Amino acid sequence: MAIFWIILGIVSVILLIVFWRNKNAVWGGLTLGFIVGLIIALTYLFKGNGFSYMILIKGAILGVIAGSIAELLGLVGKK
Repeated sequence: MAIFWIILGIVSVILLIVFWRNKNAVWGGLTLGFIVGLIIALTYLFKGNGFSYMILIKGAILGVIAGSIAELLGLVGKK
């Protein structure tokens, strides 16, 4: 399962590099994913399970993937 997140992380970094010029849905997805991951990680912390950085990373990865899908749908809609 860990290799899956590594591959998605590499894809996310590549997508962030591709969409570097104009800050758009990909970067917004990164921010939103980080915030949601932070809220979930803090919930785990307050429950007594400890703070998990992997939840932050997974949230950011999923946010970038969702933002890139939204951005690509927008590009397809223009054509």
